[in-house]
Amino acid sequence: MNEAERAGDPPPGGAWEATMVRLLSGRIYYGWIVVGVTFVALLVSAGIRSAPSVLIHPLETELGWQRDAISLFISIGLLIFGAAAPVGGWLITNVGPRRLMLFGLVLGGVSAILSAKMTTLWQFGLLWGVFSGIGGGVTAGALGVTIANRWFTARRGLVLGLFGAATSAGQMVFYRALIPLVEQLGWRGSVVIVGVIALVIITPVLLLMRDDPAEIGVAPYGGAPPAPAIAIPAAGFLSVMSRAIRVPEFWLLAVSFFICGASSTGIVGVHFLPHAIDHNIPQNTAANVLAIMGGMNFIGTLASGILTDRFDPRKLLATYYILRGLSLFIVPYVFQVPGLLVFAVIFGLDYIATVPPTAALCADIFGRRNVGIVFSWVFFAHQLGAASVAYISGLIRVQSGSYLYAFIMAGILAIIGGLLVLRIGQKADVLASPAPVVLVARA
Repeated sequence: MNEAERAGDPPPGGAWEATMVRLLSGRIYYGWIVVGVTFVALLVSAGIRSAPSVLIHPLETELGWQRDAISLFISIGLLIFGAAAPVGGWLITNVGPRRLMLFGLVLGGVSAILSAKMTTLWQFGLLWGVFSGIGGGVTAGALGVTIANRWFTARRGLVLGLFGAATSAGQMVFYRALIPLVEQLGWRGSVVIVGVIALVIITPVLLLMRDDPAEIGVAPYGGAPPAPAIAIPAAGFLSVMSRAIRVPEFWLLAVSFFICGASSTGIVGVHFLPHAIDHNIPQNTAANVLAIMGGMNFIGTLASGILTDRFDPRKLLATYYILRGLSLFIVPYVFQVPGLLVFAVIFGLDYIATVPPTAALCADIFGRRNVGIVFSWVFFAHQLGAASVAYISGLIRVQSGSYLYAFIMAGILAIIGGLLVLRIGQKADVLASPAPVVLVARA
């Protein structure tokens, strides 16, 4: 058994928690337990964030709300989701992943349950925009990246791929489950179930989640002896970003991830289902297409994590974005299920496959100790792109009667993103010191 697989003293806490951690860590490297808990939490959090897309049609039908107004509040939620990420990037270093995960699940779950009583648009905006956005945003931006870099040196790309797969699986599983639930129980009963699921996940987080390998006396997997995480004051947080924004690679990563959000969550995540319904495709059939997309997304994101450990992430990103752009050009001209299935396979393979190489580039360029902070701002750019296109696409649909120009716009943006990432210079820990930056090669 190597150093990374030996557990030391049990973590602080109750005897039950200590005993469980000791038993589990005696059989498997405990970081994989942390990965499992985080995977489930990210899956549920992503599922909560996907719910508003399923609610568009029933809210139009039952409450008479206009699609552009609903899209506006969904886009506000996406924007707040992204704006909360930098705060989460700082908090995750100071209060730890466990507490932040608990906060996000509680806020998201309670917001979903309370939304069963909403009757006005401002309530939809408050619960699914502000509260749900904050609950998801404080964890989604930096949680997976921080845990992967704290607990793993070897297999880091694989872990990032798993977390990306959790996000995609959460979106697609909840899509597939919510549509029949809405038909059988109505949208009010369905959102209550979503909220309860989020609150149930609190139990394994409380019992099993640990913030850092040093907390239980083990080393990062395949890495050096453990060192406790150091809290970063607000001034230090601002110092990291004031230096990061002077590096051109930060802006290339941010702009390309803006395009990622615009060409994935903004158009497909929010508007694919309404687009399918517009063309008389039954909701259950559209849900099956989304389920296939989710399955391919899971495979693609996991494979992307493995490939990120072996190949230049810039070339991977360029391939993902260009393929995504080409697939988006297909959608407006396909109104039959077989064509949509082709799109689901192509698009699904790279829906969230962009996350592992983007996160790896952030860690390599800005340093593993700063990755949570820097990536949270890059993630904010992602959500800014998602929010912008989510609203613009709804507006285009209302003004023109279709999503044609919205999908074409998103496809063009994706191809531009593919060209931008090739301009990223792969530099080594540029925030480590004021010394000149040295380019490093990657296999």
